[in-house]
Amino acid sequence: QVQMVESGGGLVQAGGSLRLSCAASGNTGCIYAMAWYRQVSAKERELVARISSGDSTYYVDSVKGRFTISRDSAKNTVYLQMNSLKPEDTAVYYCNADCPFVMYWGQGTQVTVSS
Repeated sequence: QVQMVESGGGLVQAGGSLRLSCAASGNTGCIYAMAWYRQVSAKERELVARISSGDSTYYVDSVKGRFTISRDSAKNTVYLQMNSLKPEDTAVYYCNADCPFVMYWGQGTQVTVSS
C-alpha cells in the first residue's frame, strides 16, 4: 500500500501562482511514475502532468509553459508548480502514484482561481 498526502491548494487571483506538494509513504519502492490529475465537479478526471522514474515529463496542452512537475526522490514527494493561473484551472487536484497493476490516489486539494 502507498499513502499519498497532498498540500498547497487554495484561492489565488488569476495570474498568480501556487505550488502543490504530494508526499508518498508506505511501499514507495513500487512507484514508477507520479502524476497530477484534476477534476471539476462530475466531469472526468483529467491528467495534468506526469513524471516518470527516469524524469520524463508529460503535460496536457492547456498547462504547457505554465505548470512544472518535479519530484524529490529522497523524500518521495512530487510537486506541481503552477504559474500564470487562469480561472479555468479551478479544480480539485489529485496526486497519483503508478505501481504495477495498481494506482494510488491522494485525497485531493482544492485550487480556486478568481478572475
